[in-house]
Amino acid sequence: MSGIVLLSGCRKEDKQALDTELASLDKCGEMVLAGFRRIAETRDLRFQGKVQEATAVCRGGDKARSFMALPWVDWGNYWATGDSSSMAREPAKPLDDLGGRPKNDALRALAHLGPNGRGIDGALLDLEYQRIELIKFNLFDNNMTYEQFVKGRDGTGGPALKTWSEMRLPRSHPSYRDAGGDTRQQVCSGGLIRFRTVTGICNDIYNPIMGSAGTPFARNMEFDTTFPELGLNQLTRNRHGNRLGLLKPDPQVISRKLFTRAQSRPEACNDGYGVAGNSTAGNCDYKKAPFFNVLAAFWIQFMTHDWFSHLDEGHNAPEYMKVGCTSQLINNAEKPLTPEEIQKLGCRPGDEIDKAYVAESSAPAKFTYNGKEYLARAPKTARNMNTGWWDASQLYGFSDASRKRVKRDPSDRAKMMLEPTGSRSGEGEKLGYLPVFQPGDPINPDWTGQEAAAFADNWTVGMSFYHNVFAREHNVFVEEFRKQAAQTPDADSGLRNPARPDQVIRYKDVTADELFEAARLVIAAEIAKIHTTEWTTQLLYDEPLYRGMNANWNGLLGVSNKPEVEALRQVLERITTQNFGKSQDVKKATQWYSVFASGPGIFGLGSHVYADDPVYAVFDPNKKDLWDIRNPAHVNGGVNHFGSPFNFPEEFVTVYRLHPLVPDLIEYREWNADANKIQSKVPVVETFRGKATDAMRSRGLANLALSMGRQRLGLLALRNFPRFLQNLKMGRLHTPTGQIDIAALDLIRDREHGVPRFNEFRRQYGLRQLTSFDDFVDRALPAGSPERAEQEDLAKTLREVYGQHVCDASKVITDAQLD
Repeated sequence: MSGIVLLSGCRKEDKQALDTELASLDKCGEMVLAGFRRIAETRDLRFQGKVQEATAVCRGGDKARSFMALPWVDWGNYWATGDSSSMAREPAKPLDDLGGRPKNDALRALAHLGPNGRGIDGALLDLEYQRIELIKFNLFDNNMTYEQFVKGRDGTGGPALKTWSEMRLPRSHPSYRDAGGDTRQQVCSGGLIRFRTVTGICNDIYNPIMGSAGTPFARNMEFDTTFPELGLNQLTRNRHGNRLGLLKPDPQVISRKLFTRAQSRPEACNDGYGVAGNSTAGNCDYKKAPFFNVLAAFWIQFMTHDWFSHLDEGHNAPEYMKVGCTSQLINNAEKPLTPEEIQKLGCRPGDEIDKAYVAESSAPAKFTYNGKEYLARAPKTARNMNTGWWDASQLYGFSDASRKRVKRDPSDRAKMMLEPTGSRSGEGEKLGYLPVFQPGDPINPDWTGQEAAAFADNWTVGMSFYHNVFAREHNVFVEEFRKQAAQTPDADSGLRNPARPDQVIRYKDVTADELFEAARLVIAAEIAKIHTTEWTTQLLYDEPLYRGMNANWNGLLGVSNKPEVEALRQVLERITTQNFGKSQDVKKATQWYSVFASGPGIFGLGSHVYADDPVYAVFDPNKKDLWDIRNPAHVNGGVNHFGSPFNFPEEFVTVYRLHPLVPDLIEYREWNADANKIQSKVPVVETFRGKATDAMRSRGLANLALSMGRQRLGLLALRNFPRFLQNLKMGRLHTPTGQIDIAALDLIRDREHGVPRFNEFRRQYGLRQLTSFDDFVDRALPAGSPERAEQEDLAKTLREVYGQHVCDASKVITDAQLD
C-alpha cells in the first residue's frame, strides 16, 4: 500500500483525496490485524452483512461508517459499489480514467489496493460470507431428507451428503428399470442422460427424481417459522400474537394504499385500458427505471415459466375464497370498511379467487437431535408442477400433456413449426410465427386462440414475443447444422450416445429427433447465459454483482487466454472438485467448496480429470484429460447440493413477484417508419391470452422488439403497480365481480404458502431486522427533497396499514437473531 501513498504524494491537486486515503489505509491496517471473521456456529450469531468500523472505513470511508447503524448491509456503502457518485477519487489513479479499466496487468493488480478496488473486493467478500451462511443455515428440503441433513448418515455429516434414497425413482415410474430399479444406488445412464428429459428427471444421475415436475417446493426458512398464522411454537406466538391471518392485514387495503399508481389524468389511463383506438392520447403514469426496458420485464416472466408453477394446467384448487376489502386498522384497531371507504379505496368486497393447491397438510413428523426438537418438513407443502431446472421447459415441455402442445414442423421434425404470416418487410418475417392451438390439443379452454406453447398459462404478448424468438432460434440452429451436414456428411458431428459412447456419430447419421433435442440443449444454455450475465446484471446494477454474476458463469478469474490464468483456474477446479467436492468433512464440503468454486465458475467445475494428479499440482497442459462419458462420477462431476436435494424454495418464488416492472400501456413503434414516433399506445391487458396472437401477428416481432426495447420498465417500488392488474377481468372466475386484484392476490398466495412476514423473513436469511418503519427512509436523501418526502409519507402509511405495537421485552420472539 505504501506504493500508492508514495505515488499519490506527487499529486498536490489530490491533497484531499490523499488525506482521505491515508485515513482509510490506517483503518485497513486495523482490519488486517483483526484477521478474517469466523463463520457463525449458530444462526443467532450470523454475519448479517454488518462489518466492524475499521472494515467499513477501509472499504468506504466516512460514508460507510456513517450508515453502519442502519439495518441494511454495509457493502452497499463501500466505494465503487453504486453509481458513479460512489467512486472514490483515486489518488494514485492506476486506471486509464477515473473508474475505468486498468491498462495492464500490473496496474490491474494495483487497482485492487486502491479505494475503489477495496470497495468492490470487500463487497464480493461480504457476499461470499453470506453465501456460506446461506448454505449452512437456509437449506430445508420438504422431501423428508431434512433429518439426515441435521443428524448426518453413516458417519458423514448431513451437509456433506451427496445422495438420498428419497430421490430414487419409485417403482411406478416408467423409467424405474432404466435407472437401476431395485439396485442399492440408482444411476441414470444411456438415453436418460443424453438429452433433457421431459419431466426433469436425471439431472443429477445419482438422485434421479430430484427437481423433477411434481416434487415439493423446498424452503429457505426454518420449518416452524413458516405459516406464522398457525402459531406453531411459542416464539411465533410471542412474535405475532393474534395479529396475522390470511386476510390480516387486509390485502386489498394494502394494495390500494401502498401499491396503486397515482394518475395525473385518470381518464387517459382508464385503469390501464387506455383510450379508444389505442390513441396516443392515452397515458398511464408510472415510475420509470433510469435503465432497463420492457423486454426485460417480460423476460423474467418467461424465466419463471421455465422454473416453477403452483398450478396444474392453469388450475388451482376448486374451492373459492374471499380476498379482502372488508376491514382496515384505525388507530391500531381493526374496523370494518364502510361503503364510503370502499368506494374511496376502489377495492371490491365481491372479489373471490380459487385456493392454492396443498400437497401435504397433515401434522409433520418430528425428531430430536442434541436436545432440540425439529419438524421433518413444513406444516404444509406444495408441489412444483414445472421442472426445477434451467431446461427451457416453457418451450419444450415438462409433462406428457405439455409436450404434446409443442408443435414440430411436419416437413422437418427437427424444427419447431412456424408459419409465415402477413406481408411485412424484414428478413425475420420469413422465419414465421408459432401456430395457434387447434381443437384436440390438450389445453385449458382459457388458452383457446393462443399460440401453441408448452407453458401456456398467464400468456401475454411478452410471452408470445420470447416464445417466437426462441422457436426461430431453434430453427436457425437446425438449419446451420443441416448446412454443415450437407458440406461434410461423413464428418464427426461431435454428438455421442452414452449408451454407445465409442460410436462416432456422423453428421448424416443424426436423426431429426436427435437434432431437435440437441437444439434444445443449445437454446436452454443461451437462455441461462442471457439471464445470468445480462438480465440480472442490469437489474442489480452495480459492479460487485456484475462481477459476481459473471463469476457464476466464467469464474472470478473471468475470460482469459493467458496460460497462467488458465493454470490457476485448473488448480482451483481440482481443489474444488477432487478435494472439497468429495470430502465427507462438512466444513470442506460446504464452506471451502463455496469459496473455491467461485474461481473456475460453472464451466470449470468437474470438466477435467487427470490421472494420479495431486490436488495442488501445477497445471500441465501436456497431461491427458481422462474425462469419460462412460464414468458416472465424471458425468456428475462438479455437482454439490450441500447436503440438501435441490428444488426451488417457496421464498424464491416470493421474490420474483415483479409486477411493477410492467407498464400499463405499450408505446408502439414501427422500425421501418419513423422509429422515434409512438404510433399508438396499446394496453397490455388487451394483449392477454388469445388476444396476444393478434397483437403479435398484426404488429410483427420486429416492431414489438423496437417498441418494448425503447420503453423503460417500471421501478420496483411502492405505489407503482400496474392499474390493469389491480382491476383484472378474468372470465374463468365465476364470482360476483369476475375481477381480481393481482397485488392483493400476490400477498394472499405468499400467506397461503406460509412465507414468514417481513422481519422474520430477514432474520431467517441472516439479515438485520428493522425496528421502525422509518428504517425504510433512505437517510442519504437530502431532508426536504421530494424523494425523501415521498418515502416519509410511505412510512406513515405503512404504520397506518400494518399498525404498531410495543414489544414485550420479557418475551423472546426469535432464535435467529440476538437483538
